Amino acid sequence: MGMLDGKIAIVTGAGSGLGRASAVALAAAGASVIVSDAVDDGGVETTVRINDAGGIAVYQHCDVSIAAECAALVEIARSEFGALHILHNNAGVAWPGRDNFAPDMDPAVWDKVISINLSGTFYCCHYAVPLMAASGGGSIINTASSMAHTPLGGLDGYAASKGGVALLTKSMSPNAGRLKIRVNAISPGYVDTPMNEMIWGNDDVKHAFNLGHATGLQSSDEIADLVVFLASDHSRSLTGAVLNCDGGWTAFKQPDLLRGFGVE
Repeated sequence: MGMLDGKIAIVTGAGSGLGRASAVALAAAGASVIVSDAVDDGGVETTVRINDAGGIAVYQHCDVSIAAECAALVEIARSEFGALHILHNNAGVAWPGRDNFAPDMDPAVWDKVISINLSGTFYCCHYAVPLMAASGGGSIINTASSMAHTPLGGLDGYAASKGGVALLTKSMSPNAGRLKIRVNAISPGYVDTPMNEMIWGNDDVKHAFNLGHATGLQSSDEIADLVVFLASDHSRSLTGAVLNCDGGWTAFKQPDLLRGFGVE
């Protein structure tokens, strides 16, 4: 038996990277997974992988920056499975380029980053919590970032959005706890994913980031294992926690390794 047998999960941003790994890991642990993404090809591929491996998954398109699409995503859990126990708010975007310092940043870019990373997390929680409560409770796992604690500088919108996710997590936890819902967040360091390729840009910068982690750059699978733990009863004493699962980045980061590459 899997530790999540009989549980129903939603994973946003599940078409690639950490979201895909988490959706696959949750299904492997026994959960039925509603895979969602704004990019359909990747989301469908994740769904096929889970089903081909013997798991249960359905796909639902969702741009989390649109509240109505988040409502429709939660409605799939109700209509297809009659319940919801796990919500992994993982959808996020980091805008490429070096024009992310506040005075240089296009306000439209700021609005887009905040709407996906922070508002999208709120929208999904807003619609999911009543169904989770009616299902007997469950676990919400939000994806924050090491930038919520130690910003690099120059990615102002992303850092602000992830700091907001961390504090939303803490703020929600007392009232959610009364509904038997735990709310936690993970703050990964730099995971070897396509999104982070935009940040380091070339192999030399990537190597510097690797050295800045005590245990090296992280894999999506190792973060997904923590998502499964937070979704399960093994983490029943945790709520309102923002976990630095960052390979020692915030403890070990060596700024001198990065300054030569224009990263502070």
